Amino acid sequence: MSNQPVLKRALVTGGSGDIGSAICARLASQYHVIVHANSRLDRAEAVVSQIVAAGGQASAVAFDVSDAQATSASLEALLEQGPIQVLVNNAGIHDDAVFPGMSPDQWRRVIDVSLHGFFNVTQPLSMPMIRTRWGRIISVSSIAAVLGNRGQVNYAAAKAALHGASKSLSLELASRGITVNVVAPGIIQGRMAEGSFDPAAIAQMVPMKRAGQPSEVAELVGFLASDAAAYISGQVISINGGMPS
Repeated sequence: MSNQPVLKRALVTGGSGDIGSAICARLASQYHVIVHANSRLDRAEAVVSQIVAAGGQASAVAFDVSDAQATSASLEALLEQGPIQVLVNNAGIHDDAVFPGMSPDQWRRVIDVSLHGFFNVTQPLSMPMIRTRWGRIISVSSIAAVLGNRGQVNYAAAKAALHGASKSLSLELASRGITVNVVAPGIIQGRMAEGSFDPAAIAQMVPMKRAGQPSEVAELVGFLASDAAAYISGQVISINGGMPS
């Protein structure tokens, strides 16, 4: 028999990316982390291996959050082992184009992952959380949802929708010991930022003159997922190096 303590479980969608893997590592100090990937299970398993090597508990899962049936089947299997009491909706994609040239497919794909994915994952997990009268739902948004960004009408729309959905859901769940919040990062170091911003542009845009670190976003998520954040709900919290928001 294992001597490891039985921990509450946390699911991080998009957990194999730059920010997602940092969130998984941070949450592993408090929870058994379920690392999600869209299709590349090997990437999620690599994050799991790092967590386990550091003494944490983790497991991997892969499904397309925009596919309602696939998501339902995967979550049903996970819930057979008990409730998932922390959910971090981090999965998201961007497919940029100026709006007059944006294709219907570009619009739909980005909305499907960030917004429909939020519903497909969060809705089945909400009732098990309610039964335990404890839960944390945290969605990762973007400064694009607050300020807008040229070429990202679809991405900004999808992420901004999470703000309204989370504020409304927080009102429904507040009396059940469940908090619902949004973290809106600015320019964060990683593959996405490297392809969009050079150091000179970052220095001009960000008062702190640097990109943020994935670990800095993860620390905020870790706090919101803790008992210490029990009185914080319905909030959109920007983490952007002092950019106006």
